[in-house]
Amino acid sequence: MQGGSNKRKEVLISSKVLIDAGVSNTENDERAVDALARVIEKEDFASMDVVGQFNLGFIIARRRKNTSPSSSVSVSQELQVMDDLFIVDQHASDEEYNFETLQLTTRIQSQKLFRPQPLELTAADELLATENIEVLRQNGFEIEVDDSEYSGQGSRLKLVAQPISKSTVFDMKDLEEIIHLMRDRPTGQMVRCSKARAMFAMRACRKSVMVGMPLNSHQMLTVMRHMGTIDQPWNCPHGRPTMRHLLDITTIDSTSIIQSAPIDWSAFQ
Repeated sequence: MQGGSNKRKEVLISSKVLIDAGVSNTENDERAVDALARVIEKEDFASMDVVGQFNLGFIIARRRKNTSPSSSVSVSQELQVMDDLFIVDQHASDEEYNFETLQLTTRIQSQKLFRPQPLELTAADELLATENIEVLRQNGFEIEVDDSEYSGQGSRLKLVAQPISKSTVFDMKDLEEIIHLMRDRPTGQMVRCSKARAMFAMRACRKSVMVGMPLNSHQMLTVMRHMGTIDQPWNCPHGRPTMRHLLDITTIDSTSIIQSAPIDWSAFQ
């Protein structure tokens, strides 16, 4: 009896997750993103099939895979086969790929200061900045280290150049934000301040596949494969989910009549 109870609980949880990840959830993007991360693994994107394009804005993709039953719960043969349709926002997904690519590869241009500016940092932050000097350089902040005997802890670093952009003005607060973010990251891992993230999000949006653009099979497949190569494929830089669960094909058969509530597709535009 206990095994049957656990099985029913597992099915109920699975159903709830599918609902949160589904197209009917148009009000809570955060819950949809969390559910999608539980429904699909990034490795799945490498084997997904493209069914076609819908409304010149969405890609319909099919994920078929076998799953191993839980060792503690008796699972029927039907539950071991996963066969699902997903609807993918072609702009949001391509935008997130371009955004993450810009985040990792872009070196922000810098402008030399007329006079180097001493940085007053704690000994811990000074060490952090020194260990991540290349990350700072990628962000446009160029630092010089004074190793002379006259320089004390917390006064060894000088800012000699700061980032410059046509549309974004950077200042010392941005450098402080970057150093703060570095505290929770491994040495050498790229971090960006919020201004840079907003700048990259705007650039990614402009260069991405747009809604209303017809895509051929190769272009749609490229968008899908790219999603499996990025860190956060579940939502775009603006927080909008890149995809939703559309249908569990294993729950229907050739004689089924699918009846569901109307879908408000305008919520996905």
